[in-house]
Amino acid sequence: MVGLTNVLLLAGAAGLAAAAPTELNVRQSGASAATSPSWYPAPSGGTAASWATAYTKAQALVSQMTLLEKVNITTGTGWSMGPCVGNTGPVPRLGFPSLCLQDGPLGVRFADKITSWPAGITIGGTWDKDLFHARGVGLGSEFHAKGVHIALGPAMGPLGRMPAAGRNWEGFGSDPYLQGIAAAETIKGIQSQGVVATAKHYIGNEQEHFRQGPAAISSNIDDRTLHEVYLWPFQDSVKAGVGAVMCSYNRVNNSAACQNSYLQNGILKDELGFQGFIMSDWLAQMSGVASVLAGMDMTMPGDGLVWDDRHSLLGPNLTTAAMNSSVPLDRIDDMVTRIVATWYQFGQDNGHPEPNFSSWTKNTTGFLYYGSNEPPNATVNQHVEARADHATLARKIAAEAIALLKNEDVLPLKKPMKIGVYGSDAGPGDGPNACPDRGCNQGTLAVGWGSGATDFEYLVTPLEAIQKQAATYGGQVSSILNNTKLDDIKADAKKQDICLAFVNADAGEGYLSWQDVNGDRPNLKAQLGGDDLILAVAGACKTTVVVVHSVGPIIMEGWVRSHKVDGILWAHLPGQESGNSLVDVLWGAVNPSGKLPYTIGKSLEDYGPTAGVLYQYNGTTSPQQDFTEGLLIDYRYFDKKGITPRYEFGFGLSYTTFEFCDLNILRTGSMEPLPKPRPAPEVTPPKYYSKLPRPSEVGFPPGFTKINRMIYPYLTNTNITVGPYPYPDGYNTSAHKSEAGGAEGGNPALWEIVYTITHTLRNTGKVAGADVSQLYVNYGSKGTIEFPESVLRGFEKVFLQPGESKTVTFKLTRRDLSYWDVTKQNWVIPSGGLGFSIGQSSRIFQLRGNLGYGF
Repeated sequence: MVGLTNVLLLAGAAGLAAAAPTELNVRQSGASAATSPSWYPAPSGGTAASWATAYTKAQALVSQMTLLEKVNITTGTGWSMGPCVGNTGPVPRLGFPSLCLQDGPLGVRFADKITSWPAGITIGGTWDKDLFHARGVGLGSEFHAKGVHIALGPAMGPLGRMPAAGRNWEGFGSDPYLQGIAAAETIKGIQSQGVVATAKHYIGNEQEHFRQGPAAISSNIDDRTLHEVYLWPFQDSVKAGVGAVMCSYNRVNNSAACQNSYLQNGILKDELGFQGFIMSDWLAQMSGVASVLAGMDMTMPGDGLVWDDRHSLLGPNLTTAAMNSSVPLDRIDDMVTRIVATWYQFGQDNGHPEPNFSSWTKNTTGFLYYGSNEPPNATVNQHVEARADHATLARKIAAEAIALLKNEDVLPLKKPMKIGVYGSDAGPGDGPNACPDRGCNQGTLAVGWGSGATDFEYLVTPLEAIQKQAATYGGQVSSILNNTKLDDIKADAKKQDICLAFVNADAGEGYLSWQDVNGDRPNLKAQLGGDDLILAVAGACKTTVVVVHSVGPIIMEGWVRSHKVDGILWAHLPGQESGNSLVDVLWGAVNPSGKLPYTIGKSLEDYGPTAGVLYQYNGTTSPQQDFTEGLLIDYRYFDKKGITPRYEFGFGLSYTTFEFCDLNILRTGSMEPLPKPRPAPEVTPPKYYSKLPRPSEVGFPPGFTKINRMIYPYLTNTNITVGPYPYPDGYNTSAHKSEAGGAEGGNPALWEIVYTITHTLRNTGKVAGADVSQLYVNYGSKGTIEFPESVLRGFEKVFLQPGESKTVTFKLTRRDLSYWDVTKQNWVIPSGGLGFSIGQSSRIFQLRGNLGYGF
């Protein structure tokens, strides 16, 4: 979502009661004229047995609601008209509350007494499923303690198609499988605490430039690429039972994501069997009727086409659309039922706390409705302590994410007596909260900027942690934190036993800019003169270790091969425990086990001709970005083109060594090319027999006192002209249901285990440590069908004492071995042989095997 600044959106666009635009064809690949087919009507929720009780309860409650009450639940009350960044209207008569929706992916935004967790890209760098889940539990518990109903995370879009994209750091890495596992475990953790998780941003939201408004960029994605790359983690999220999905700002094949019926109705709700509700990103809704008919269920924050304008596209416009027949009552009933059922699904009817904080002020008292700019006043912040002992977990995550990229026998440190620390990234700068939403690069970089950031209660800097550690044995620390004082740095570095050079690269959401970084980075360089700093330190010091905090890859060719750079630690965005986690690895209390969640190339060009952010407008009505690389993003492109990266996806060294052996392959399922037929729904969705109220019943009640600037469902003018309404072509003819569907996450047959593969992992070194065993399926080309050379399809992180061995087990599903056949519109196991490779990165393999032949 966007932040606090005013953003001009689509001026003069059709409102809710206007005709829906022609839907636009995902199956046309890589062309500026790409369109997306229509898919109507929106499937009803309530077909999964795991949601049956929640839907039964929701049906009972919704059956008692008036049209106005239903509209209230689907519409935000307006920006800053409640305690949270998003607030829905309540139904007090029936005990249904205003729902609190709050950012974000790494902690409770705009709140105090919360944890600033390591970012998504950092937890992705741990490659640790247990930590994915534990962090989700920690996040969920803090959102619950603050009274949040719906947490706006995790993020799995952007996926990382472009290494310089501004919000890549909110997700988990540039591979759909890694993203999917991390997202699913995070969701399970959050929702175990009675908080609804939100999978975002759906879909193709891969850069910040041109992301919004009438000129929103169109991500033109072919059908196979959509399924195998960008949809993959959303499918895992739905399989995990996610309660909410956020549709994104951008267009997909020239149809706004929040009004794309193929993506929302056809894929998300039918093919993937999504049971929860779809909300708009904040002002991502570009139409009224078109968005509702296309499957969007909730508008956020309620305002219309211009930020904070209070002219909602739903609200009273949805009331009008129902009354004049523009939106069928069964669509509104399903919208509301999906929202209410999600509330029940996660037990929020059973004592869920009310929001106890304000997103708009840290003061204890203030305006109850901040956006109204007037009383009444109330206690708006109760300053509830939410952190528990999460600092310990946050520190563990940040330490386990650190990737050791180079080590010329210098790490771990052996109690050096004279330590030099250089670079602004090591220090406090002006403080961690100096810029709104962390929208600048100053001091040590612990998180990117935008709505995915949090306010820091504290931030342990690398310098203070190093000073504290050195003091335990009498070591002395000298520091220069000004990157421009290179002569002083050189002179000081000559005196030290070990020098630590700190550099970084920052980015974030596009409503904020810093220097030449307008959300997306303009290049892949270290910022603030980082390269010159490293060269100055390494040229003068006996031994130099470089520490990098970054939102993504940086090009390091100017110094990485120098024999004077003895070690490189890649620390990502570590959150509040930054310095402590780094010291744990530097001095060896933690053996580094992080693996890169993306490839570090030698140049931006190495990532391919379509991997660059589109900075210049290139369209007639909106910028067009053709995803012509298809499946070949990140390491897949490097592999296919035979390009040697600087450090490959999945790479990371250790202070110990490991052996892979004893490979065993067991086939446990069918290799028939197609899965079993789509099963029938497990349960029947609720049915209603709703009737329209009389026009006199949808106006403001007599004597009603309005809250200034609040969005209401009532109509000022109840003179309504009824239909006929020009529904989109094909609306009254039910679309063909996908053979790939049938349950949450798609056809259950896709999740059947086809192969079980095991091997032994042994620690052959002298210290305890963990390694990540990574399994890649090898395709090559199968006749006329092109495949990447290999794709990640399994990983397990294993901790071992010296000399200890453990068995590692991989279970490959039918989906893992299949590709999306655009003709059959289904997942198909390819003909010909499949192989696999197991090892320590996408290029370092110790074991290989074959998976037999498909049909």
